[in-house]
Amino acid sequence: MIGGEPGRVSAGISLDNWLSSPHSQWSFQHVEDFVPTAIISRGTGPTAALPAACAPMAEIQVTSIDGAATTVGAVMATTATDGWAVAYRGSMVVEEYLDGLGAQTRHLLFSVSKSLVAAVVGALHGAGAIELDAPVTAYVPTLGNCGYAGATVRHLLDMRSGIAFSENYLDPAAEIHVLEQAIGWAPKSSSDIPATLRDFLLTLRQKSAHGGPFEYRSCETDVLGWICEIAGGQRMPELMSELLWSRIGAQCDATIAVDTVGTGIFDGGINACLTDTIRFGSLFLHDGVSLTGQQVVPPAWIADTLDGGPDSRQAFAASPDDNRMPGGMYRNQVWFPYPGSNVVLCQGMCGQMIYINRAAEMVAAKLSAQPDSQDPQMLLDTLRAFDAVAHELAGTTSYFALKSSDRR
Repeated sequence: MIGGEPGRVSAGISLDNWLSSPHSQWSFQHVEDFVPTAIISRGTGPTAALPAACAPMAEIQVTSIDGAATTVGAVMATTATDGWAVAYRGSMVVEEYLDGLGAQTRHLLFSVSKSLVAAVVGALHGAGAIELDAPVTAYVPTLGNCGYAGATVRHLLDMRSGIAFSENYLDPAAEIHVLEQAIGWAPKSSSDIPATLRDFLLTLRQKSAHGGPFEYRSCETDVLGWICEIAGGQRMPELMSELLWSRIGAQCDATIAVDTVGTGIFDGGINACLTDTIRFGSLFLHDGVSLTGQQVVPPAWIADTLDGGPDSRQAFAASPDDNRMPGGMYRNQVWFPYPGSNVVLCQGMCGQMIYINRAAEMVAAKLSAQPDSQDPQMLLDTLRAFDAVAHELAGTTSYFALKSSDRR
């Protein structure tokens, strides 16, 4: 375990403020210096090459969500971007680092972590270790003592349990803030706060029938991580390394923040370098095959993710929250912002994003330190910027003539 070492924390940063601007610009790139983390090893295999084929993407025109004319570069410049990259047909056409981020700097991914954990679920399901329609209590019997009794793995993957859990960051009493305190990411406000992540999960209660509308709840992924560890017989750092990170040709080890007893923060604690998020996103372009040619998750898992369930879009539309994605859906811990399955998003608060456009054969990623954790304009303008890049790339063949060099 690493992290939280005295003398390595920037002056003025504490548990009270590390997730807030302006401190977050430093802390999102130095999580391992502030809270305990565990390594997710990349293994000893080769790094998946992303040959450079730089192209002038920044000047592509974009119409922002408020109707103003802007450019891709301007969107990146005005959304607290720490780094962004675009890969087209396996070549890197843009790779830019800002505000201290480097090519091998690990950055907090927040809820992009959910998509990585879901890939582990997919790999375990492909191996016969997890059945998606099985009750969660088949893997973690103690969950029968809380609101998750009767919920299935599928309910969690699609965030359709009936658990009472508020993700409203503006509400100081919301369960998301209790979770932050239980995992050690915020000072405890009372002695009644659970001491660990698992203790917190066992306090949750059911408010409605499982299998109802989509409602975004970070706790669902934390339960999925617990199930993975039981089904896979290992803690998540080793399990994710074996099943995912060592198989995508990652450039760097990743890390995951852990609580006081070493349980990973599955819903939002993973840290990784920019280009490795591109390598992960590429699985959605190639039926679960990595850029190194390894089958990481089964083709059927990718197909199920893209197709959704028979009522996934109806459940999404019925969500009590404004998801700002009319016609979209949520499946296997990833987002579909539009009707159809062409564009896939892995998202995290404060501007973390992996964008996959299957028609354009493009994967893009953005790491950020946006001051508003859930700024809708920054999210939608980033989405429009990547849409514009995809449109440009899909309609252009000249990029193949660009010099490909600097293989990693």
